[in-house]
Amino acid sequence: MRTFPDENFLLPNGAAERLYHEYAKDMPIFDYHSHLPVGQIREDAHFQNITQLWLYGDHYKWRAMRACGLPEELVSGVPNAAGDRERFEAWAKVVPQTVGNPLYHWTHLELRRYFGVNDLLSPKTAGEIYDRCAAELAQPGFSVRSIIRRSGVSVVCTTDDPTDDLEGHAALSKESWGCRVYPTWRPDRALAANDAGVLNAWIDRLEAASGKSVSTYASFLEALRARHDFFHEHGCRLSDYGIERPYAAPCAGAAAAFEKVRSGTSLCGGELEEYRSAILHDLLTLDADAGWTQQLHFGARRNNNSRAFALRGPDTGYDSIGQFPIGDALTALFDRLDSEGKLTRTIIYSLNPNDHDMIASIAGSFMGETPGKIQLGTAWWYNDHKDGMNRQFSALASIGLISRFVGMLTDSRSFLSYPRHEYFRRLLCARFGTEMENGELPCDFDHIGGIVRDICFNNAVNYFGMELPEPGGDKHEQ
Repeated sequence: MRTFPDENFLLPNGAAERLYHEYAKDMPIFDYHSHLPVGQIREDAHFQNITQLWLYGDHYKWRAMRACGLPEELVSGVPNAAGDRERFEAWAKVVPQTVGNPLYHWTHLELRRYFGVNDLLSPKTAGEIYDRCAAELAQPGFSVRSIIRRSGVSVVCTTDDPTDDLEGHAALSKESWGCRVYPTWRPDRALAANDAGVLNAWIDRLEAASGKSVSTYASFLEALRARHDFFHEHGCRLSDYGIERPYAAPCAGAAAAFEKVRSGTSLCGGELEEYRSAILHDLLTLDADAGWTQQLHFGARRNNNSRAFALRGPDTGYDSIGQFPIGDALTALFDRLDSEGKLTRTIIYSLNPNDHDMIASIAGSFMGETPGKIQLGTAWWYNDHKDGMNRQFSALASIGLISRFVGMLTDSRSFLSYPRHEYFRRLLCARFGTEMENGELPCDFDHIGGIVRDICFNNAVNYFGMELPEPGGDKHEQ
């Protein structure tokens, strides 16, 4: 019986083992979508203990802790913040109950890869593991940048609001430390016309950042364009839209609807649909004009628990998979952009896995000029586990070309999340290796291994077109 997790964890046969150890394992990481705080990278921050790295803001863990009935002060720290050791010990009680959840795998991979801890986390081992991690984190080799370097990360793309000043990115762009950090344009607030107060407060910040007065829809676009140009000047080549679904209604009334919002009236129904359709189209056109890649994240139902939202706000573990109509509007949106010559490279993610085959088939209708120009994105959020990744592999391989896939991302706020790339790579090699063992693919390691390397790193390099760190700064070689 094999031990958990041994060097061949998740690798079911010899072909998979060879693909992983010889082709995948040592490839650099191109982390093109994350929520890492750029300020902590700029400061090269240190953390005092593993709770600060693991449990602050990690709603994956928070949901598991709530499912075990723990009081909220041990979960999010609200209403009365518990001590870091106490919260870690609470998490240690939960971990043995997470069998079958990817948290069980990720927890132990992260302990082994960063701290050399081979014991399973449990109430019995919690104290010793907490102290050992604290001692390691006190060492110079455990600063934020050191963690990124030792993880083999070549590129990190953060997630940034159009009103952000990007000072951290500007400072980091002048330094050579083995990794490039780029901003990502995330203009979700521009679509928030269902709440005039929220949108107008954001537009006030946009005016200050852009130096442009906004009273009409046209002037709104001018302010957005100015900030888009500013992001481009700071190395941004990637946008991201976190929206429930695509919007593609006729837009004739968008300008009047915007002025209504600017006067303080929230939109609903057809007016809201027209406005969102117009602004999404115009933002995607900005991306195309700049030659960027865009990401579309669909299907999250946000803030389900109104009581918890009132107490703790958004992004605290109360979101779920939604069931929204995707196909018709997405096709109409892409068709319009394509007809106008404004459809740039696009990655589409849906939180609902039932959408994957449909998205992969729609993507195939709009290919051209760039390998993998429109593609089904990696398994996202509630899908980034063994079953979810394998379903995404199957949809992409069966309907599109998995060989053009740009691979894994962390989508995380934690600097210890990079073993998720290892997890992904092991599952990818397991799929190809099993097909090789079964005679479904040729036993040609140079060919299949080359595809594995492309998916792990090379495709992303070619697809996004961002500069890599200077040679010698990264311990991994392409």
